Amino acid sequence: MLDLAQLRSFVMVAQTGSFTLSAERLNLGQSTVSQHLQRLERSLGRRLLDRDTHAVRLTSDGEALLPNARQLLALERQTVARFDAQAPRGPFRLGISEDLVSGQLPGLLEDFIADHPSVDLQLSVALSKTLADMQDRGELDLVMAKRRIGEQRGDAILREPLVWLASDPDAILTKPTLPLIVFPPPSLTRVLLMEALERSGVSWRIVCSCQSLSGLTAAARAGMGVLVQPRSLAPSGLREIAPPSLPALEDVEFVLVTARSADHATVSAFSRKVRERFGKGFALNARP
Repeated sequence: MLDLAQLRSFVMVAQTGSFTLSAERLNLGQSTVSQHLQRLERSLGRRLLDRDTHAVRLTSDGEALLPNARQLLALERQTVARFDAQAPRGPFRLGISEDLVSGQLPGLLEDFIADHPSVDLQLSVALSKTLADMQDRGELDLVMAKRRIGEQRGDAILREPLVWLASDPDAILTKPTLPLIVFPPPSLTRVLLMEALERSGVSWRIVCSCQSLSGLTAAARAGMGVLVQPRSLAPSGLREIAPPSLPALEDVEFVLVTARSADHATVSAFSRKVRERFGKGFALNARP
């Protein structure tokens, strides 16, 4: 019979790629997590992980077990939630910054809804300032977005550097006027990159503006110009242009902002999921 505690350790190690991080997030000792994995491998008679001094990777048997392990753990959580009178339920109005719609977000939402099937998710995707305005009007319970360093709104979960990106940096840097691919106002990223260019005296022009990150990414991959994104959200197919080729950019912080009227149980449950996925040192676009 499979042990759920052992499966939880297995899934967390698969997600983080680290026994140390897994132990921290499960609030267990690292030796306990290691014992869970060893016992699980013995009970199944299969090696589930390849371990070396640099990384932990799933074997083919580990890859085969992972979706079933997640389903079993989700079923356990759903069963507990169904009989918990205090479990989150009802509408949950969530706002997500356009920067965050790729990467870990699908898995985050999948885990949250699997754990809390009585929650009715109402998702809004927009620029951070737009989401803040929506929340101020009482339209959102929780916003997951970014802010400028030094601002106080929200509870910071991760600090990230902004970087310049292009499909062919050498070709871009030879142009007499820097071609920019940007979000429209009121984008914070747009504000910060414009300030950096003004301080450095770099000549620029906007060649593409789009509300959608997927649209901006397509333009950058087509070689139209430079795109600015948090480093851990850099789309594939683009290369970073480091200073002094282009001016240094400020860091940004990703934050959770809770409305006063929001249901505490629902917001707390989602916030815990976010911190599990986006803990310190954990890349936003990493795949489990």
